[in-house]
Amino acid sequence: MSELKRNRFAGTPGSVPAGPGTPGQPNTPGHTTTPGRTTPAYQIRGMPTPDRQTGSTTPGRTPGSTTPGRMSGSTTPGRMAGSTTPGRGPLRSNIKQRSVLRTPGTPGHDTPGRGTPKRTPKRPAESLVFKEEVQRHTVHTLVFRSLKRTHDMFLYDQWAALPTPEEIKESRKNYKKQSEYSHVKDMDAPVIVRKEKSVPLGPPTSGQELVAAQNNNMPSDKQINNALAINQNTKTLTLASRRAPLPKPQWHPPWKLMRVISGHLGWVRCVDVDHTNDWFVTGSADRTIKIWDLATGTLKLSLTGHISTVRGVAVSDRHPYLFSCGEDKQVKCWDLEQNKVIRHYHGHLSAVYALSVHPTLDILCSVGRDASCRVWDMRTKACVHTLTGHTNTVADVKTQATEPQIITASHDCTVRLWDIVAGKTRATLTNHKKSIRSLVMHPTQYSFGSASADNIKQWKCPDGEFIQNLSGHNAILNALALNQDGVLVSGADNGTIHFWDWKTGYNFQRFQSQVQPGSLDSENGLFAMRFDHSGSRLITCEADKTIKIYKEDETAIEEPINWKPDLLRKRY
Repeated sequence: MSELKRNRFAGTPGSVPAGPGTPGQPNTPGHTTTPGRTTPAYQIRGMPTPDRQTGSTTPGRTPGSTTPGRMSGSTTPGRMAGSTTPGRGPLRSNIKQRSVLRTPGTPGHDTPGRGTPKRTPKRPAESLVFKEEVQRHTVHTLVFRSLKRTHDMFLYDQWAALPTPEEIKESRKNYKKQSEYSHVKDMDAPVIVRKEKSVPLGPPTSGQELVAAQNNNMPSDKQINNALAINQNTKTLTLASRRAPLPKPQWHPPWKLMRVISGHLGWVRCVDVDHTNDWFVTGSADRTIKIWDLATGTLKLSLTGHISTVRGVAVSDRHPYLFSCGEDKQVKCWDLEQNKVIRHYHGHLSAVYALSVHPTLDILCSVGRDASCRVWDMRTKACVHTLTGHTNTVADVKTQATEPQIITASHDCTVRLWDIVAGKTRATLTNHKKSIRSLVMHPTQYSFGSASADNIKQWKCPDGEFIQNLSGHNAILNALALNQDGVLVSGADNGTIHFWDWKTGYNFQRFQSQVQPGSLDSENGLFAMRFDHSGSRLITCEADKTIKIYKEDETAIEEPINWKPDLLRKRY
């Protein structure tokens, strides 16, 4: 038997006999012993280690030596015992032998006097357990504690202002008394002088006489209404009247039909009068603009150029220009000296329903179905402002030289007063409950009116303060007109015309317009109306394709007015 075999079975001199444990391993608890097995010869110190798969040897590795950081017999972390790795032989079969403490001279060690580094033993698992018991509470207790914490959090209002001391309150009152009421706080108390009537002596004979006697001691309503007039010499106050007397309406002669003009082939939608009061202009659904002589009613000129209904016309007082707008989204400037269009104003996104020329500035305002009011420069055709704010079709626009210089009425039931400098809304009037289709400016007073299906309202400029309602014309009002005599006229979609006294709101005349022969009854409607500059002629544009002119009845005789004012008029 060769020396290798002898060493394999009998051991080699100088080698340590294998103990009861695994060959080549120290005899430690937990190791099993395989009888008849000795330490392999390739584990003897000084012999090369054969390759674990091919059988070749690797220089520099000796049996029993350990790689730095790895102890003898330990396995690669993360690998199970007995698994193989390419290029390596089988590892130790028992995973519990991963790290074994070895000391020099331990039986079963490969090399006498050498051992692996010591490792601190693991702490028992029982020492890591938190042994203090957690006190258990019921759900009711936990909820109560949570509510208490929330209550404590919001118990004190840390953002509330400190209470004001009484002396500070008194100082504020004294300061206000001195600054605002110093001129009246030292005045003498007023002395009310009342005239008392003597009461007859002796007991009254009946209950009615007793009431009469008591009433004689009370001041009469006439005494109270003649109230409080201050006499500078005696400093006595007499009661002035508690309520201002209601104004009485002025008598106006009735109006009658003077002339009917036919010439348009469609609904007549708009009208305006020249400042010379010689002619007036109308626009129609037949896409034409016609100029008529005011005195005779004859046709003077027809202008064509629009491709849809002409909805608005305006004659400039300071220029020889006529402006027109229509449902074709166009705003045109006509030169009346050449009778042709010289400027177009582009910008509206939908039909243009009305326009107005500013009386003092070279600007033009147009409104339409795009819910905006556009302010144009006449000369440069530039859009100076686009006034937005309405939420529905803007039906009418008026301009004046004083504030507010632009007033618009819309189907969104609001009237807006505009600041022309800032291009923003100055005030919004929301009193109306129905669509507003027409506006009218008073020629002499600082006020204007608006017409809706619910009623006609009067407003005071510049802030739009409400004056009064004119109720009774229960129809869709399309037009308003007002002259210098205070005669307000409203025209409706059903052909009814009402005449009002502007000051008192008294409706002194109403009648139904008559359609021309051959027209349907459904064509009885008014779209626009306008007084001439003298206020003695009323021009109306109607749905039966005619233009009617009304005038006052010169033969009318003044009659007493049967006026019963509504004492409980609504103030909105």
